[in-house]
Amino acid sequence: MTPRERVLCALDHQEPDRVPIDLSGHRSSGISAIAYARLRECLGLPRRPIRVYDPVQQLAIVDEDVLQRFRVDTIELGRAFARDDRWWTEWVLPDGSPCLVPAWVRPEKVAGEWVLRSPSNRIIARMPEGVLYFEQASYPFADEDDIPHLEEYFDEGMWTGVKSPPGPIVDGPDGGQLLAEGARMLRAETDRAIIGLFGGNLLEMGQFFYRNDNFLLLLAADPARAHRFLDRVVEIHLRNLDAFLGAVGAHIDIILFGDDLGMQNGPQISPRMYREFFQPRERLMWQRVKELAPAVKIQLHCCGGVRELLPGLIDAGLEAINPVQITCRGMEPEGLKRDFGNRLTFWGGGCDTRHILSHATPGDVRDHVRRLLDIWRPGGGYVFQQVHNILADVPPENTIAMFDAVTAG
Repeated sequence: MTPRERVLCALDHQEPDRVPIDLSGHRSSGISAIAYARLRECLGLPRRPIRVYDPVQQLAIVDEDVLQRFRVDTIELGRAFARDDRWWTEWVLPDGSPCLVPAWVRPEKVAGEWVLRSPSNRIIARMPEGVLYFEQASYPFADEDDIPHLEEYFDEGMWTGVKSPPGPIVDGPDGGQLLAEGARMLRAETDRAIIGLFGGNLLEMGQFFYRNDNFLLLLAADPARAHRFLDRVVEIHLRNLDAFLGAVGAHIDIILFGDDLGMQNGPQISPRMYREFFQPRERLMWQRVKELAPAVKIQLHCCGGVRELLPGLIDAGLEAINPVQITCRGMEPEGLKRDFGNRLTFWGGGCDTRHILSHATPGDVRDHVRRLLDIWRPGGGYVFQQVHNILADVPPENTIAMFDAVTAG
């Protein structure tokens, strides 16, 4: 099978010739830039400039030689953009290693810490000394909201304001054409499954703007206002979805939405609250995907323990979920595969990054991955990735052992 055929076979709940592999196909299956530099050295590959495409999480662009070494079956649509040196500027990673970041990000050192600013000069993200990623520093609606003018505040928050490629390359009146040209070019040059990152966050949008505590309180104490906010969010998402799929729908295989609904001990919200506030809006967006691009599969990035919400997500139209955080309550692989495996593709859960990948031996990593594959593989409906990103403290030998365990069968 080609990589694309392999992924699509798994998404259709058929067992492909081998388990498909995702590495850096989206912003939660990637690798820390610090870990990536060490991985290349351990693999004996030539040194190359490390490009940090996601400055917030400090994630590296994974080069073709590494993708081939690990037989990766996916690629992110953003890899079609910002290929020229002019889109990159020199920076330094927290461990002192040189790297490149998108030229439009412009990190700035202030009082011993790195900061990112909005166009209005507000500090929206901070990376204090000793921290390996940026933290949100501004919540535009924390004190007073302005729901009718919500879109004007997108640049004033970290998660909505700090962009990865294509970023501003596709801003402006010709943006749709440039986006379509990039997607068409990538489709022509790769046989990997192409993942288009869309977002479409709902619960998280409230948390990005109001702050986590404030938005959870709003849902419980002022549901009418929460509905008004979410209605405005969905209005913006649907307009953007029309434009996005109008440009790339014919050239991508998977569209990725995002909303972290879970915590370590279960969902952030009750199933009742999910059904009231979020399921109808997800259904609306995911139905629009199928109207505009029927062949494109719908995937949701959703961290944490969300077992209680899975029936509602499936009913809303979800086809795949990542990163399948198997250390959370209710996320035991055997139960998930048994109860939902014929209706939902599990994209992740292939290696525990909380304990195993960072702290175990390579042999333990291999044994752990093989045991999990024995659960996930049968009948398809599974794409391998570790639970979320490979972080800076992961020994490169463990990363190699993890992927080699998958390709070994």
